Amino acid sequence: MIVKTKSRKITLGTKEWADSNVNCYLGCSNDCRYCYAKMMAFRFKRKNTKNWKHMVPNQKNIEKGYKKRKGRIMFPTSHDITDESFNNCMIVLRKLVNSKNKVLVTTKPMYKYIVKICNLFQNYKEFIQFRFTITSIDNSLLNFWEPGAPSFNERFNSLKFSFNRGFKTSISIEPFLDEDPFILVELLIPYVTESIWIGKMNYLSRQNLSEEEKNQYSRISEINSKENLRIILKKAEKYDLSYLRIKDSIINYLGNNS
Repeated sequence: MIVKTKSRKITLGTKEWADSNVNCYLGCSNDCRYCYAKMMAFRFKRKNTKNWKHMVPNQKNIEKGYKKRKGRIMFPTSHDITDESFNNCMIVLRKLVNSKNKVLVTTKPMYKYIVKICNLFQNYKEFIQFRFTITSIDNSLLNFWEPGAPSFNERFNSLKFSFNRGFKTSISIEPFLDEDPFILVELLIPYVTESIWIGKMNYLSRQNLSEEEKNQYSRISEINSKENLRIILKKAEKYDLSYLRIKDSIINYLGNNS
């Protein structure tokens, strides 16, 4: 079997993917409904529901120098590379790779910026791996859950472009928004050089929901049910563990609740 449902110590955040992380903004214009960074910002009153999508630069992290770190760095983790953040993100990324850091560039990709990154860092391929978040092939689902993020086609075209330019590519389908994420997996596999990760939705706010929101939240609860997750694990058995990865959130949820 590709995975086992025996409970194991859960690994959250960047720890499944990288040894450390770097960010240079507070807030994110994608304004994803399930965003853990957003929920933590609300909890500690660093941001609120009205201003989260207005991105505020962290000048200290932008202006500082970055030495060579042990292991891989995930950048960014609590915001995305967007119209607001692109220029400063490139300043930070340049510093990271100039110090010969291995960087996992994690984003819901905007095509115009992936083209620019590939052009700017063509000679730094050995230090960069893209991890594109593509959670559904259905734009109506993307529009609801990730209202400020790019469409499926834009993300898919970004993947194909970076792959064809010789960059290392990988995919995060977390959280999966389609009942069967393997339709998406099969579409993406030809353009992935490293791994595809499937994860469940973990963080949701259920206060003051409209009827549309109630319907969407009910649906996401159904596709995150133990029954459907077991179907996903069963389908995952036919794939090579070296590139099809199931997030610890799914493994531990089933292991602890069987």
